[in-house]
Amino acid sequence: MRLIEDRDSGLSTAEIPAGSMTSTKRRMNTAERKRQILDRAIQFFAQHGMDGQLRNLTKELGVTHTLLYHYFPTKDALIQEVYKEVFESRWKPEWEALLDDQTLSPEEKFNAFYLDYTNTVLTYDFVRILIFSGLSDHSISDRFFELLRSRLLPRLIRETRKYCNRSTTSKPTQRELEFLMGLHGGIFYIGMRRWIYGQAIYAAESPNTEQEIIRDRVESYLQSAKSLFA
Repeated sequence: MRLIEDRDSGLSTAEIPAGSMTSTKRRMNTAERKRQILDRAIQFFAQHGMDGQLRNLTKELGVTHTLLYHYFPTKDALIQEVYKEVFESRWKPEWEALLDDQTLSPEEKFNAFYLDYTNTVLTYDFVRILIFSGLSDHSISDRFFELLRSRLLPRLIRETRKYCNRSTTSKPTQRELEFLMGLHGGIFYIGMRRWIYGQAIYAAESPNTEQEIIRDRVESYLQSAKSLFA
């Protein structure tokens, strides 16, 4: 083992087996090292789940627990940073502005939002970490669904009511929310098919099928909502 000193961290530990890391990596400063660990942790949890052992993560990184815990004192602290990077950082305030835009119809808003939402968040790491969290301690999935409940779902319910010509401003009912989650979950299933089941959702000769699926689901949702709630 070689003694590796992480510049700016103040640590000098037997970090890395000889030859396992390049001299460039050995000269990483604090911010670069933390970024490296976080990026690898995202890959690790997406592949192995939230119950993956940190000793396996440190082995893949070629560092010891001492260095890992210098940057992330607990596993929970690391997971919280993963949440911020994979989930919070991808949330666009523009989505809320889009849904609040009075010049667009509800159908235009739904289609524009879900087309961009799908392209932004339904990545390998987002989908798999969310699923793994739901199967584990819910630490990430609960926070993300709270984000949906506070910043997204009320706006989508409001636009659904507009489409149905309902002027009520009352709190969304459980029935309305569950019906909306049928649409949201159906669109999320696009990511599940790709990143959980390994199934393509369109043929190579039809590259626009994903967009067509989203538009079809939005139209089906709105038409059904008008039938149920108008």
